[in-house]
Amino acid sequence: MGELVQVEVDQAVATIRLDRPPMNALSAAVQSEIAAAARQVSADQSVRAVVLYGGPRVFAAGADVKEMAGQSYAEMSTTGSRRLQDTFTQVARIGKPVIAAVTGYALGGGLELALCADFRVLGQSAKVGQPEILLGIIPGAGGTQRLPRLIGPARAKDLIYSGRFVDAAEALLIGLADKVVADDQVYETALELAARYSGGPAIALRAAKDSIDRGLDADLDTGLEIERLNFAGLFGTDDARAGMQSFLENGPGKATFSGR
Repeated sequence: MGELVQVEVDQAVATIRLDRPPMNALSAAVQSEIAAAARQVSADQSVRAVVLYGGPRVFAAGADVKEMAGQSYAEMSTTGSRRLQDTFTQVARIGKPVIAAVTGYALGGGLELALCADFRVLGQSAKVGQPEILLGIIPGAGGTQRLPRLIGPARAKDLIYSGRFVDAAEALLIGLADKVVADDQVYETALELAARYSGGPAIALRAAKDSIDRGLDADLDTGLEIERLNFAGLFGTDDARAGMQSFLENGPGKATFSGR
């Protein structure tokens, strides 16, 4: 457990919680601890789903600008940008369902972290955006890639070119949010969504996530081959045998899965 990023596990759901008041600015130290937390929950077989959370007031208001402003091109090109992207890639590649519970601001790197999740729950007063252009830079932690894949290139360009903030209602309208709830219900709602998947077949869920995520970055034929190999591989798991046997004996939706 780190000083700036906490990992808490309860009933097969892990919460990765940012804890750097007041705004959870994503300093190099925070990035390092996020990456470590992602590796931890990925390796822990008792964890079946994950919630990303910044606390009740703010998700993450972006990069630590004071720290970033002091970096040279040489430093950023060789170390800083690579560490930033590698951190977020670790989160995106967690082979389990991941839900971002977004309260307050999720800006710049904060939004890019939320984009690494499979689903995003926003509080009614949340504000999200990619304001890097207002600093004379662009998103560097996946915003130019994950955002257009999620909401389409034109909408992504609008947000990235303008740097404007988007409220929860618009985020839901354009597909940036999957659910909007009262601010004090964000975390509980995310936990409920995570619990929906925590009892599922862990290997099949990982295969589904891998097939979708890698398939989106490939042509259709390659994506179909990724799907075929993942599909076939599941026939070597205990969960597939248990699921199909339960279906034959008891009907759908009654299987108990071991995650093996």
